[in-house]
Amino acid sequence: MSRRSSLSTDPFYLINTSANIANQTRTSPHRAWAEINLSHLRHNVSEIKRIIPGSCGIIAVVKANAYGHGAVEIARCLNGIGITRFAVAEINEAILLRERGVYGDILILGYTAPERAPELARYKLTQTIVNLEHAESLESRGIHLDVHIKIDTGMNRLGEPSENLESIRRCYQFAHLRVTGTFSHLAESPGLSREEIHFTNLQVKKFNRVIDTLKASGLDPGLVHIQSSYGILNYPGLNYDLVRPGIALYGLLSSEEDRVTVQINLRPVLSLKASVTQVKEVPARAHIGYGHAFIAPSKMKIAVISLGYADGIPRTLSEQGGYVLIRGQRAAIIGGICMDQFMVDVTSITDVGQGDTATIIGQDGKEVITAGQIARRCGTVTNEILSRLGDRVERVYNT
Repeated sequence: MSRRSSLSTDPFYLINTSANIANQTRTSPHRAWAEINLSHLRHNVSEIKRIIPGSCGIIAVVKANAYGHGAVEIARCLNGIGITRFAVAEINEAILLRERGVYGDILILGYTAPERAPELARYKLTQTIVNLEHAESLESRGIHLDVHIKIDTGMNRLGEPSENLESIRRCYQFAHLRVTGTFSHLAESPGLSREEIHFTNLQVKKFNRVIDTLKASGLDPGLVHIQSSYGILNYPGLNYDLVRPGIALYGLLSSEEDRVTVQINLRPVLSLKASVTQVKEVPARAHIGYGHAFIAPSKMKIAVISLGYADGIPRTLSEQGGYVLIRGQRAAIIGGICMDQFMVDVTSITDVGQGDTATIIGQDGKEVITAGQIARRCGTVTNEILSRLGDRVERVYNT
């Protein structure tokens, strides 16, 4: 049922691709679409629950349109299996979830201007306090708000620095700000070198010292959390109230070269596909794409794919040996990737025609392309490849 709205055998990192259904060539009504496997999402939640302490809850990170998967549908699915805590980056993401019927606590991880305090209250949102000045500004609005206090333990991004204990204590003493949580963010948790582990442990020590100081002062830190995906997978022994899975929730790591210290079976949630809109033969020496980026070495058959950099496909993919899958075979990208489409070489693939399906991420027959492989080719992380997928890409949800 559906509705619209390097793979490793390392025992520490297992991604199950056997559950992926081979792509069947067909005519699609969509120009380009992402197939979202909600059963894989539910499976990943179960796997995360398996490795965290039983008393620990989950804040599902659905910022950036749930890493390109569609925040509303992902949050609704998670609501359906009992997840009632979510995290987004900014207030408009949170309001959208509320207006589309998502229930539970929605934490805004980033800064919200005090002028928008009435909206925070109206939509029953939880705001991160990024420093004492932010707390004072929100308090001055005279509106009762739920907040989490962010402690900077070494990321040097948002948060009141952990050594500023007096300023931190002050954040818990405002009449209109009800503190329901305290958190920090680990900067080096993906790494397992001695130096990276030492830095992470130092961050944890600083965070614990703040929490202990608050309690000793008679102040309630609320729900305490520090682990995002890699904090969960590399430091499962940390026993806080909540964890914040992001990329792991969607069945991936930021890099397929990364190793983690727990055994976990994650299943990728997203596949990306597009239609073949034209197939043509071109003669030897034909120029293909803007700026004569590719010159046919001999007579070729090429296919035009209805997806481009305006949809989130990195332009560098064409320069780094990128390819798609058509009829279970690899078709190399040739020429530059255009705003709305790109071309591939289908000379050796039989019977390719208009309306066929090209798989950009996912499985077709025995061949698989992962988001991690694309990220590696383009010199970036999986998170970026997924989160930049645009609104023109239809989301099709398989339940």
